[in-house]
Parts: sequence; structure tokens; C-alpha cells
Amino acid sequence: MNKQTLILCALCALLAAWLLLPGCSDVQELKAPVYKTNIAEDETKANAFEKQFPLQYNTYLKNNEDTVMTVYKGSVPYHKNDNVNPLPKGYKYAQPYLKNLWLGYPFSYEYNETRGHTKALEDILKIDRLNTYGEKAGLPATCWNCKTTKMMPWLKKYGDDFWAKDFNEFRTEPDMKHESISCPTCHDPKDMSLRITSVPLNDYLQKVGKDWKKLPRNEMRALVCGQCHVEYYFAEKKFAPSKKPIFPWTEGFDPENMYSYYMDHGVTEAKGFEGWFTDWVHPVSKTPMLKAQHPEYETWVNGPHGAAGVSCADCHMFYTRAEDKKKISSHWWTSPLKDIDRSCRTCHSDKTADYLKERVLFTQKRTFDQLLIAQEISVKAHEAVRLASEWTGPKADNYDDLMIQARQNVRKGQFFWDLISAENSVGFHNPAKALDTLATSQQCSQKAVDLCQQATNYGISKDLEGDIKTLVPPILNHSRLLQQDPEHMKTHKWFKYIPTLPKADKVWDVQTRLIPPPAPAEQPKS
Repeated sequence: MNKQTLILCALCALLAAWLLLPGCSDVQELKAPVYKTNIAEDETKANAFEKQFPLQYNTYLKNNEDTVMTVYKGSVPYHKNDNVNPLPKGYKYAQPYLKNLWLGYPFSYEYNETRGHTKALEDILKIDRLNTYGEKAGLPATCWNCKTTKMMPWLKKYGDDFWAKDFNEFRTEPDMKHESISCPTCHDPKDMSLRITSVPLNDYLQKVGKDWKKLPRNEMRALVCGQCHVEYYFAEKKFAPSKKPIFPWTEGFDPENMYSYYMDHGVTEAKGFEGWFTDWVHPVSKTPMLKAQHPEYETWVNGPHGAAGVSCADCHMFYTRAEDKKKISSHWWTSPLKDIDRSCRTCHSDKTADYLKERVLFTQKRTFDQLLIAQEISVKAHEAVRLASEWTGPKADNYDDLMIQARQNVRKGQFFWDLISAENSVGFHNPAKALDTLATSQQCSQKAVDLCQQATNYGISKDLEGDIKTLVPPILNHSRLLQQDPEHMKTHKWFKYIPTLPKADKVWDVQTRLIPPPAPAEQPKS
């Protein structure tokens, strides 16, 4: 046998071996079991599913657990900015400047660590972001969108008129125990197939020519989570039905794509921000700002797990033996770190649980360290703009242009910090993107500081020297009730830029009215 023949035989053998490798052959996606239930098509209550799916339902109830923390995340209802009171055991995820950065916006009143999906209704009705001191909530009904299965009948009844209604109008309607985020949010009650109930997600899919009813199951196992674990905003009437939730994805999922999107779709009139979308104007720097939500889906989709086709459910709904019998997907949506063997080691079987945990914590610590730096520079940027705005000394010839650029950088710097701060993996869903985003945040915020110094011919430079925590202390205590107290409003130099609220009695305690509703207006006699 000559040399050429030997080489040819060797190549054929290699090709045959390659074709026989299990990971290289085409494997059809496993189909989910199809059920025929007797559950009503329009069912909104979780307990209606208990009888036919007791094993899954029992794991769902574990979402009531609110005592266990991981190092950076958990479900204890803890104030995220509080570095004064003792932190929950083992917990390090506290950011002291949240109230400073969101001053003038309801998020500055209260912002807590999230609890399980079963507590979504309770938590939104207790949170101080909702105005419980007035007849009107001050926030639209849109805020119910990702909190209750009642959204489906409400939208059926009111259509797009629903979004702009007052939140409090619907406060007493949901069943607190059974109509939180649950089975009908993601499953068709008739056959338990996965479905999209989110209007904004369905709108986006239609824009890009996708029909969720025809999508592969694995894609759906991420999209059902992407109904709510996303960045979103409430539309201006000029562009869509007033206050309708929209996902800013038409230019892409990256922070730069979303930021570019928000440079349109708004009605802002401030110079340098004309037509930009704005959530609120920060009272200290007078900057039109954006408030990021919780962009887990966008962060994951281009991250290492998203790129590899690993869905949200693979890690957060790992398979388990219910009652040591039937293999089911756990419906306890929680951190994979709580059971690494059944989550991470399903794929990473060559690594120990301890090794995998340390890799996660390594990534999270690097992200969190940079997050705190970005947060502090963002505070410094607001302070620099304040000082430059009030500067009465010599100014640069192009002072006005420099101040516009400074505010634009304040906005971008804080938004990029907020995207990572609000994202619930502390960088793990996409480590490279998280660090890149925080680097951009730091650069933009520092540029804002530099521009303000230039605008004042460096007259404010001395006032910006030293530790930011001394220059602008963290606002650790602030609430709607405290803002009614003139003495509290003297405790921080930034408080003078927001009004003292008039004294008012609390109207609501969760679903209970504390004061009688106003009498209906007298109708004119015909």
C-alpha cells in the first residue's frame, strides 16, 4: 500500500469517527409533553393548576421563601442602598448612592432586593414608589404589567386605553395569593404549551417578523422569561398609545443600541435633548434622565450561555426529582448557586461544585467593584454640573455648549451604570459586556466632570477635590413620608432642589383603604 493510499484511508477513518460522535450528529429538539387539561382557557389563578400538576405546583410555592441569600443576590426584602443596618448574613450587595442618583424620581423613595414571583403583588402594593398618600397613584396602570395574571382580562376589557389609567383604580382587584406571576403567565391552560402573554414582547416579535407560536421550544424557554426580565419604557402618546410598555430593541440589544433608541421616541424640549425620551429630570443637575429596569434577557442573549443556546430555564429551572419520583422542571425560579449540582454541573460535569461557585463569585466581585466606582463617578458628575450651573465667576466662551455636552454625558454615564446595577446577575450573564458597559459609564461620567471644569475655567475644581462620600454623602434615608418633614429636608444639601411635600394622610395599606373615598361629584340637574 503506497503512501497516498495510507493517507486516504486515514482521512476516511477520521471522517467516519467524526460522523459517529454523538455531539456532532443532528439531534432533533425534544418536544414537550402535550396535555389535555380541564382548566379554563381564561384561567388567571395559580391554584387552579394544583390538582393536575401537584409536583410542579409544590416547587412553585418555594418562591415564597425569602430568607436565603447568596453573596450578591437573594430574596430577603432588603433595602439595596442600606450600608448602615447589618446586612443579611453573607450578603454584600448594597449600593449607598441609589437615592442620590434617583432623586426626584419615585425610585428614590424605596428600592428593595426582589423576592420570589409569588410575592410580586404584595411587594408592588407595599413599595413606597407607589403614591399611597394620595387618591391618584402618580403612576399609570402599566405598572401592573409584570405583576399579575389579571393583565389578560384587563387588556381584553379596556384594550390600549388600559395603560394610561391610574394604578390605584385596579388595586383591590387581584387575588393577592393566587394571581401573582404564575402558571398562566407562561403556559396555555388548555395544553400547558409555552405562550407569550406580554403585549410589548409580542409587538417586538411582530416587528421582526416572528410568530411565537412557530418558534422552537428552546427559544420559547428563554422568551417566556423575556416577557418581563427586560429593559422597557412607557410610550409617549405621540408615538404609541399613551403609557404602553415598549421594548427598545429595534436597533439591537446592546446598551449602545438601546441608548441610541432613546435619543428619539420622546418629547423632551430641553436644549441638546430635543425629542429624546426622558423618564425624569434630575433636580440637582437638571439632566433629562433614563431609569433602567432589569435587562436580564438582553444581557444573556449575547453572553456566553445565550450564544451557546443555554436557555434561562436550563439554569433557573433545573430538572429535579419531585418527591424522589418523577423528573420535572423545578418552578422555583432561583439562583443556580443554591443547587450547583443540578444546575451548573449538568453541563460542567468535569468541574466541582466549589470550583464553579468560586468562578461565579469571581466574576460577580469584579463586576461589583467596578459598579461601585461607576456609581461614585456618576454622583460626582451630577455635583459637577450643579457647581458649574451655579458658578458666578469667569466662564469659557462656549460655556453653554460645554454644559449641554456635560449633561449628555451625565445621562449616558448613569444609564450605563444603571443597566448593570438593575440587571440581576451582577455581571454573570455576560461578564465581558458588564465590564465594558461599566467602563463606558465611568468614562462618560468622568467626561461630564471634565467638561464642567472647562466650562468654569476650572473654577470649581477645588470643590471637587477629595472623597466623593465627603463632598456628597450618600442619602441613606428618604421616603415620601420623610419628604413631608421640613427637618428631614435640611439633612442633605441636595434636598433643597426638591420640594417639601405637603402633609398628607396615608390612603392605602396594600389593598385596604384607610380613609373613605371622596364623595362623587354632584350631578347637575337636568
